[in-house]
Amino acid sequence: MRIVIIVAFILIIGSLASALFFMMRDRGRTPNMMRSLMFRVGFSIALFLFILFSNWMGWIHSTGIRMNP
Repeated sequence: MRIVIIVAFILIIGSLASALFFMMRDRGRTPNMMRSLMFRVGFSIALFLFILFSNWMGWIHSTGIRMNP
């Protein structure tokens, strides 16, 4: 599970770096920067949904504050 999350973070940071590269090189004349940022948002949403699904399936467990009545 850790490997999946680490790969997702690497994809998110790589997409952000790609957007920075296109911003500096193209100066907004091509849609490459917008596409890279769109992929970054998509990867972030997919990671969030995957973590929620993993918690629901019991593959991961939260270690936060326990709510005892």
